[in-house]
Amino acid sequence: MRLSSFADYAVVLISAAARHCGAARMNATTLAAETGIPLPTAQKLVSRLSGAGLLESSRGTGGGVRLSRPPAAITLADVVEAVEGPIAMTACAEMGAHDCNLERDCRIRPHMNVANNAIRQALAGVTIASLTREMA
Repeated sequence: MRLSSFADYAVVLISAAARHCGAARMNATTLAAETGIPLPTAQKLVSRLSGAGLLESSRGTGGGVRLSRPPAAITLADVVEAVEGPIAMTACAEMGAHDCNLERDCRIRPHMNVANNAIRQALAGVTIASLTREMA
């Protein structure tokens, strides 16, 4: 299992915003320049992360974005779900209808939520604050 590039970039972008926590607001252009993320992608990420309540934005002079809560209160699970939707290893781990041909007779499906929950808990155990600390 691998994060999409979009989710990976979201983690990089929000980590950059976290390094400026409490300082002046950042904008997508500044975050793109600091991280190397292409500007159109940074703009989409800022929009998604703002929509999910992880960034707060303001317009006008002195406007821009900043974290909506402390970096220690934002997890990898929060960021991934903000840009990718609910964390689900398989389609049957998601709520709603599925188009799996095996679903009717699948003996694994009832157990997939165990694995799915373990992955979500692992991601929820890593905060953005921990990703912004300098490595010794």
